Amino acid sequence: MSDPLHERDRAAAALEPVFRAAGPYLEGLADRPVHDRSRDALVAELDGPLPAAGEGAAAAVERLLRVGTAAATHSSGPRFFHFVVGGSTPAAMAGDWTASLLDQAAGLWLTSPLAARVETIVLRWLKELFGLPASYGGVLTPSATFAHVTGLACARAWWAGRHGADVVAHGLAGLPRMPVFSSGLVHASTRKALQILGCGRDTLRTFERDDRGRVDLAAMEEALAALGGDPAVIVANLGEVNTGDSDPIEELADLAERYGAWLHVDGAFGMFAAVSPRTAQLARGVERADSVTADGHKWLNVPYESGFSFVKDPSTLARTFGSWGAAYLPDAGGEEVNYNSLGPESSRRARAFPIWATLRAYGRDGYREMVERHLDAALHLGRLVEEAPDLELLAPVRLCVVCFRYRPPGVPEEELNGLNARLGEALLADGRVYAGTSTYRGMTVFRPAALNWRTTPSDVAALVEVLRELAARL
Repeated sequence: MSDPLHERDRAAAALEPVFRAAGPYLEGLADRPVHDRSRDALVAELDGPLPAAGEGAAAAVERLLRVGTAAATHSSGPRFFHFVVGGSTPAAMAGDWTASLLDQAAGLWLTSPLAARVETIVLRWLKELFGLPASYGGVLTPSATFAHVTGLACARAWWAGRHGADVVAHGLAGLPRMPVFSSGLVHASTRKALQILGCGRDTLRTFERDDRGRVDLAAMEEALAALGGDPAVIVANLGEVNTGDSDPIEELADLAERYGAWLHVDGAFGMFAAVSPRTAQLARGVERADSVTADGHKWLNVPYESGFSFVKDPSTLARTFGSWGAAYLPDAGGEEVNYNSLGPESSRRARAFPIWATLRAYGRDGYREMVERHLDAALHLGRLVEEAPDLELLAPVRLCVVCFRYRPPGVPEEELNGLNARLGEALLADGRVYAGTSTYRGMTVFRPAALNWRTTPSDVAALVEVLRELAARL
């Protein structure tokens, strides 16, 4: 087998093994370990020198499926609680397959009016879901980090303009350091975005009133006042990864308004608090932000990679990303939108398709029910932790994240971090459920996040059972 042209009449046949494997794989997710380390060695079957003559699509795909379904970390299943990872709803997965089938060049209206129109639709639907004003501009991105890059690039252009400079055309040379203020809840992806933008990862200042990282509003206001009217950027955090805690966005919006600052909201998974009346108060004030970011491959449960960036002034996106000066790229006019001129990517797949499919399939009510089921699962896990004599709940359960540690009676405090680190390693090695460790207030902790569409209270109960079983062996 050589040139793929030889298989042009058998292209559909290459997809048949995937279709045949999909049903059994998906149906077995609830019963199989999240990860089986004994299968890791199978990946060697995918290695070797680049073949001179290929083995053909059918054989290659069969090999990839056989190894992949065995050796993969089954993060799309209901018992993957590590990091903050959703799964893929049936509609979203089908929408993603459709995106691959149609393979649209989604950056330009000319290359795919379909992809551009669907992106416009889903951005409008997402604004409705989150309660953001319809007037906001937006663009889909590969991740929350890229969404941060998008929103903070707009903030940087606005800030430079306040200093009389065009940072898009001329860069940061000659400008002072851009002041960026946040609480201790700020996520590493915000710092990474600032690093990418040339503003510096460590230039962000945090204002914390306690070891939980909660914002010190008085100290932040003092720092804003000390700028003497110079512009600044405030980053508000909605849903922190260790505890699900959030900044008081309404109060930060008041500060931004009072001092003429740009308010950027990191709502990577916490934006979904707005979907349920039970948690909507956490998102109050987001509608006043200058830029807002969120992830799709977290609580929306669409496949990797998916993020969104919304900006209050839509023209800021075009000014920040649209000045290419490439003669071969057509301008858009009227209702036409070139989304590669509204964000950092030039080449873009039609990532709106899985978002459209899942929102169309389940609607606002379906997502509210799912979010509330996850809230209930997290509360259930919190209760199980509090009832267990050897577990300690370390923060109130606010969203889908539960922060706790193993604390058996009689173990000195100075030994608990090492004990929990070993237990975390044992849990990942065991593989039946997946939840790693983090550091919170100087303690090694577990912080499982329940936001997969398949997850139920029985799945989080299994985490407690397995943890205590493994702990008894340490």
